[in-house]
Amino acid sequence: MAIKVFIEREIEPGRELDIHNALIKLRSRAMMAPGYISGETLRSYDDPHRYLVVSTWNSVEEWKEWEKSEERKAIEAEIAPYLKSPSKTSIYLYSP
Repeated sequence: MAIKVFIEREIEPGRELDIHNALIKLRSRAMMAPGYISGETLRSYDDPHRYLVVSTWNSVEEWKEWEKSEERKAIEAEIAPYLKSPSKTSIYLYSP
């Protein structure tokens, strides 16, 4: 069953270009991961330092494989210095 993954990030002011480039890198790699369907990055209208990444995956299992991959962990380590607080990840199922 397809799922949606929501990742919220709040970045340090002045790091917009850094986070933009890192998120593009992360998505381009995720696109090659088994189970990836689509993704988008949103920036808060009210707070330009808050980002929301929404991705769609074929299954929770395929998302979890990507989430724990060394490749993803390495890119997340690049992103970490730009964040005010740790990323928050939520997984949602489609409701009938």
